[in-house]
Amino acid sequence: MVDDDAELCSLLTEFLRREGFTVDCAHDGHQGLEMALKPGVDLVVLDVMLPGIDGFEILKRLRQQSKAPVMMLTARGEDVDRIVGLELGADDYLPKPFNPKELVARIRAILRRYAPRPPAPASRVEMNGIALNPGTREASSNGKPVELTTFEFDILELLMRSAGHVLSRDALMENFYSRKATPFDRSLDMHISHLRKKLENGDALIKTIRGVGYQFASSPEDAGAE
Repeated sequence: MVDDDAELCSLLTEFLRREGFTVDCAHDGHQGLEMALKPGVDLVVLDVMLPGIDGFEILKRLRQQSKAPVMMLTARGEDVDRIVGLELGADDYLPKPFNPKELVARIRAILRRYAPRPPAPASRVEMNGIALNPGTREASSNGKPVELTTFEFDILELLMRSAGHVLSRDALMENFYSRKATPFDRSLDMHISHLRKKLENGDALIKTIRGVGYQFASSPEDAGAE
């Protein structure tokens, strides 16, 4: 946990330890980055406003060297901070002040996505030039490898296996974050945006069905501009 509020860190550390977590705290950016890069870190809870280097710079440097999941803490009402954090590779965010129980629920939801899995029995899926191999967790676009995060791979696989059908935003949020969607929660939308940037080349492979959710184009003809 990287936060310059020592009292908050102390309270959250006590609460999280009662929930079965082992917690280390850092109160400035440089120390936080050093601790986050240590082997064995399962998740980083990262505040935006920090002395030394801020949370965005820590996240940027962390993503260059580590795939550890990151939960950003942002000031309530600072939508820009949330969007920037997700753009830089955060898995989720939580606005302050928050209920510690919600923090625990979100941490557990993220860790479930990153938990080691047995070899996937699911078959390879290929459509509109995009290919996924669940066994190796590898993705390619028109034969070229594409680097996807754990969340991105899982979201894309679910969308591709449901190609042609609309998956509601509520159902996707429940599946990946174990919570209902809200109008101001941009977590899922930003991961979809990252997928589009990595995969699409002029065609709308992942369509937004306004007011409902998302749909992966089932054929090249369907992959036109939205």
